[in-house]
Parts: sequence; C-alpha cells; structure tokens
Amino acid sequence: METVLSGIRPTGNLHLGNYFGAIKNFIRMQDEYNCYFFIADYHSLTTHPHPENLQQNVKQVLVEYLASGINPETATIYVQSDLPETAELYLFLNMNAYLGELERCTTFKDKVRKHPENVNAGLLTYPTLMAADILIHKADKVPVGNDQKPHLELTRLFASRFNRMYGIDYFKEPEAYNFDETLVKIPGLDGSTKMGKSEGNAIYLNDEPEMIRKKIMRAKTDAGPTAENQPKSPEVMNLFTLMKYVSSPDTLAFFEQSYNNCSIRYGDMKKQLAEDVINVCEPVRMRINDLSNNTTYLEKVMRDGAEKARINARKTLSQVREIIGFKN
Repeated sequence: METVLSGIRPTGNLHLGNYFGAIKNFIRMQDEYNCYFFIADYHSLTTHPHPENLQQNVKQVLVEYLASGINPETATIYVQSDLPETAELYLFLNMNAYLGELERCTTFKDKVRKHPENVNAGLLTYPTLMAADILIHKADKVPVGNDQKPHLELTRLFASRFNRMYGIDYFKEPEAYNFDETLVKIPGLDGSTKMGKSEGNAIYLNDEPEMIRKKIMRAKTDAGPTAENQPKSPEVMNLFTLMKYVSSPDTLAFFEQSYNNCSIRYGDMKKQLAEDVINVCEPVRMRINDLSNNTTYLEKVMRDGAEKARINARKTLSQVREIIGFKN
C-alpha cells in the first residue's frame, strides 16, 4: 500500500473550504492509502507564536480534524514536534541544501516581500523541514497546493542528491497527489473565489448557528437579474456554488429557475442557504465541543499517533545515520 503524507498547519479554526476541500479527500484517502497526517507546529515557529497560542492551536486543529472524520485507528495523526527524528533529518538535509536554491524558492521570495521584518533562517529552510517530514516516512505521494509545489520539487531534489552523494538508492522521490476533480474549492462570502481565514470571508465549522445566519445574510449580492438567463455576477455565483455543496438538488434547482426567470429573492435564498449550511456544520460543531472537553482521549490520540509515527522515523533515521557514517 502506498504511503501518503500531509501536514496541517496549526493556524486556528477550520472552515467550510477546508472541510469540502482537503478534509473530505483525507477521509476518503485514509481507507485507500497508508496515511500520515501531522500537525506542523515546528513550521509555525517561523511566525513566532506565543506558547499558549501554539498549544491551543495544536489542540484545536486536532479536535476539528477528528470531529470532521479523520480516524486515528485507520490513519496516523501526530504532532510534528513529537517526532524529534524529523528535526535530526532536517539537520542532515540542511547540510546538503544550498543557499541559492533556497533563496530562489518562489514562496520564500513572496514571504520576504510581504514580511521583510521577519526573514529568519527557519523561513529560508522551510523546504528542508518539509522534505524531512516527507522523507522520514518515505512517502510516495504528498497532497500539495500550487503554493507548495516548489517545496515538493526541492524534496525530490534533496532525495536524489542524498542518493547520489552516498551512492545508494535509498530515498524515494515523492510525487504530488493529484486530487483532479475531487478537489472542491469553496468560494468566500465576499465575492472572492476563495474562502479563507485571512480574507475574513469564511464560515467556520465551530460557528454557532446564529453566527452562520448573520454571515450569510451579510454576503454580497447584486441588484438581481433583469433578463431571463442572465449571467450571474461573481457574488451571486458564489452563493449558488456554496448551495451546490450544502443543499439538496431540488433546492438548488428551485433557486436556479427563480434566477433564470427573474423572480429570485436573494433574502429567501440566503435564509435557505444558512439553514443548509447549519445542517452540515452543526453535527461537526457538536463533536468539536464533545472532543474539546475530553482531554484524556485527545492525549491518547496524540500519544498513540506519535508511537506509530516513530516506528518509521526511528528506522529511517537509523539507516540515514549509518549511510552518512555516524554510529547508532
């Protein structure tokens, strides 16, 4: 069975875009592949979070992924910092990663442009830490967005360079996991094409029903169609796209017909959409609340996940140390 690995940044609450996008695919993948899902708390240190924020965000992400359907009995879910072997492999890979190739990485250049006051070594060597995460488990496939593809290419480069330097076919060159048409992109409520935390246009899985209603009722629309079968504005198209994933086919067809014959009332559509979103989010929110209060279970999940992940990590690191010339 092929191994798939994906990192989860502890950046706060998950939203509908995460749920219908990556999480739904992860739930399907965990029954088809040997899956490792880790919470990337090492990576988050590039932005210098306070200890209480870091710990709370790790817990929140763990709770919300479990509540959404990630099964720790099927997949391995662990916290990155619970695997010290990753940090040591990161050190070894950094010895053979060159300044020029790291500085040329498009994501590094973007970060430097946006945050020139925080150009730290961790930011520069982010790709080598990501490579260590992947190579420690010898993953075959890695789900990555467009912004992470340059990092995956560097992982492939570091793997092949290690093999050439030491004259051994040891590391695999992992491939990008291609979601194809299964990767859903949920639009924002402000007319933009992407729902996200930084955009301030998201519906979160733990939002209270009344908060969901308020957010959707405030969503941007237009003055309404003035001719039959008139093309939809981006703002209105976003509402229909969201309705496609949370509402019944009959509901969607009703409002499509109402739009096309110019009888649609956006207020009625928003009210219906809000209730359908609540029907999706409320079971997850209830599980989030239950899990958040079950500290014993969460600690067991993290402990068991770390133990499972370290079986691979210890074996890989032991072999790498031997290949390089260190005694174990």
